[in-house]
Order: sequence, then structure tokens, then C-alpha cells
Amino acid sequence: MNDRVDFSFIYEELSTKYSPDNGRPAECPIQLLKYLLLKIMYDLSDRDLVERARYDMSFKYFLGLAPEDTPIDASTLSKFQRQYIKDETLLDIPIQKAVEIALDEGVLESKDLIMDATHTHSIYKSRKPQEVLHERAKQLRKAIYKVDDSIKEELPPRHDEDNRQSELDYCQSLIQMMEQKPELLAYEAIK
Repeated sequence: MNDRVDFSFIYEELSTKYSPDNGRPAECPIQLLKYLLLKIMYDLSDRDLVERARYDMSFKYFLGLAPEDTPIDASTLSKFQRQYIKDETLLDIPIQKAVEIALDEGVLESKDLIMDATHTHSIYKSRKPQEVLHERAKQLRKAIYKVDDSIKEELPPRHDEDNRQSELDYCQSLIQMMEQKPELLAYEAIK
């Protein structure tokens, strides 16, 4: 993508957002857009993306960083998203250009692109808050069992009630128990 996609369109898209003579110099918007592309392509959080950009040479190359350069702070990326990327179609432009290049190079055979939307979230299939809490608590228990299966007896007993307050109480008891076990909090999946 570095060689084939011209990312300079971002300057035109954000020309009204930056002042050329006020304030301190801003981070390069092209680089910030590339961070967002990596975030989407690799499904990373802002912090995980910045951490990976510290040691992954392919990330550094794509971002235009030298091996000894340090990446931006995660808060800069969050601020860029909040203030400037309100229009999600801005991220679609480099993806569209990549598809066009793939078509030109013969990597894609068809001009039709079929997208499967089977696993998208919609208002139609929204979940109640207690269902979300129940699922998160279940994921936490599974992560704990992978680390220490003997802890099952120490966990608070599960309940069968389907209401928000009982689910909140159960999740609070799980959190309190985990706070007493700092050795388990060292694992990212549990933390």
C-alpha cells in the first residue's frame, strides 16, 4: 500500500481542520490515518496498536518510522479519531484504492465485491444489559479456568435469575474476588 496508494488525499479532506500558522506543529495526518488502517486491519486497540508499532518492523515501515523512532502516544490517536474522523467514509478511501489496485493487477478476478454481513450487530438483535454482563462474566470465568482450574470452588456461585441487579451483583462479586488475586490479574485475558 505504501508504494501504490497515494495518501495525500487526507490533506485535502482535513484542510479545514488544521491551521498552518497557529499552534504547535501537528502530527502528520497521513501517518495517523495509517495508524487507523492498521488498527482496523489487525483489530487492535489504540494501546495495543502503539505497543506493536514499537517493535514490529512492518508496522514501522508502513508508518514511515525509522527502526529507532518511537510511535505516537495512544491518546494522540484517540484524539485524532474523536476530533477529525467523524466521517467513517474517510477510511474507506484507501481501502477502495487498494481494491482498485488489486483489480488492475489481476489479483481480483471480478469487478463485483461480495461482502458477508452475517455476523454484524444490528438493532434487531440487540441484547439486554444483563445478557451482556452474563456473557462477559462467562468469558472471565473461562479465562480464569484456563489459568487455574482449581479456583472453581472459590468463585462466587452462579445464579439463574434473569434481571439486571442480580447480574450486577454477581459481576461485582467476581471483580472483588479478582482484586484479591493479583497473580491472576497478571494475565491479559483476565485483566
